Amino acid sequence: MAGLRAKQKADKIRRILEAATTLFREQGYDSARIEDIAEMAEVSVGTLYNYYQNKGDILVASVAMEVTEVLEGGVRIVANPPLNVGQALRILVEQYYDHSLVYLSKEMWRTAMAISIQQPETPLSRRYTQLDGQLCAQVVQLVETLRARGVVRPSIDAQAVGEVFFNNLNMMFIEFCKVDAMSLEELKARVNAQHEPIAALISTIKTVSA
Repeated sequence: MAGLRAKQKADKIRRILEAATTLFREQGYDSARIEDIAEMAEVSVGTLYNYYQNKGDILVASVAMEVTEVLEGGVRIVANPPLNVGQALRILVEQYYDHSLVYLSKEMWRTAMAISIQQPETPLSRRYTQLDGQLCAQVVQLVETLRARGVVRPSIDAQAVGEVFFNNLNMMFIEFCKVDAMSLEELKARVNAQHEPIAALISTIKTVSA
């Protein structure tokens, strides 16, 4: 019975988040109503409030759903990356970016970012920061894996370099969300161009960039 209840709860949460992200896209975050989210998700308003206190909670939960799936995809890349620093980094970063608009629009990302900055001591903001930390840790892990396999110089501080890569890809994603006209392909091209020189500097294998 416990397993069935957990499955039913997970199903309700998934329906709520999918309904919310659909309405946030169609109507805008500010215009979407809790009542309409509940109706689309086929749950009562009371049931929705059992899981989320407000729309901000739902939005951050949607970000968490997004990041969880991104991290799962990243695990496979980090476990068996191409033995070329620039290529491995590009594949991981592009996996992040390609998934970034599956559930959330640029407007929704901007709102989530604003909430995390405006209310830094709230559980929502701490959760957002935690998600960023998990992504950063995965980039660091990629650099550590490549160093262990001999394609990153042994003297390189994988933690510091991984943080540099993540901070850059994260800041560029913020710029992407701020500019509605910027495409994902432009974002990926710009970040790859910025990462390639650093990748070349830390690599033990001097090759022409792919």
